[in-house]
Amino acid sequence: MFRYALRRLLLAVPTLFGVSLITFLLVRVTGDPARFVLGEQATDAAVASFRAEHGLDAPLWKQFLDYNWGVVQGDLGTSIRYEEPVVDLFLERVWATLQLGLSAYLLAVVVGVGVGMYSALRAGSIGDRVARVLVLFGQAVPAFYLGLLLIIFVATRVSWLPTGGRGGLNHLLLPTLTLGMALVAVVVRFTRSAVLDVMNQDYVRTARAKGLSGPSVTMHHVLRNALIPLITVLALQSSVVFSGAIVTETVFSWPGIGRFSVGAIESRDFPVVQGTVLILTAFVVLLNIVVDLLYGVLDPRIRYS
Repeated sequence: MFRYALRRLLLAVPTLFGVSLITFLLVRVTGDPARFVLGEQATDAAVASFRAEHGLDAPLWKQFLDYNWGVVQGDLGTSIRYEEPVVDLFLERVWATLQLGLSAYLLAVVVGVGVGMYSALRAGSIGDRVARVLVLFGQAVPAFYLGLLLIIFVATRVSWLPTGGRGGLNHLLLPTLTLGMALVAVVVRFTRSAVLDVMNQDYVRTARAKGLSGPSVTMHHVLRNALIPLITVLALQSSVVFSGAIVTETVFSWPGIGRFSVGAIESRDFPVVQGTVLILTAFVVLLNIVVDLLYGVLDPRIRYS
């Protein structure tokens, strides 16, 4: 397993390098940060001085190599807008995003798995039909639209919860529901499908023929084997959660990485955009490696070479 993990980590290096290259090129298409920071009325001398100070006057290939050499040394650059290290700015805001993302994941696991199990065990019932309709609703409604609806009807008209900002649990509920709705719908759909598939396997019928109780068969034979495709889905949805966090944090003024990234893009803060994308990509890659290793724990038939 160690050799497999090491090989996967080595294969992740070209992926991160490619993401770094694409991000580096795309952000420079957006325009000149010197003109954005100094204004259109700035003199050419002031613009040239600003570009030289931030290393923007060097050839693109040198800027790219210098940036990646800094990444290898753990330096993601300095923000053009805030004049602070990108790593420090990221760490200041990542906990807010993690709080929101983990809350959405918790909602998806508790509600999604529960409703998916219920829907599969009572396939064809009225409850199953209602659950499938709600799944379609959850996947069809855009996050920004759902967030605005919750702000209008829950936060504004009845004043049950705040409209935005980060604070206590009451500030977390609406953003979590907005970000987690689509994830809940995906988990319900895949849990139902996986459970129905496992229930038709021979070992489940054998367990029932031996006289095991229904709950015992469901927990020890059905649910455990249905978790493998479900964990895969949750891992793949991590990138969707981060992309959805950008919209959710913007709608609810949540001070996380998503909202911070939008501001960096608007202000053409190249180091912040590049560093944020690279860190999030590395997180998603590592999460997928961890999930692959978990397969061996959940299914003893899986062996890594």
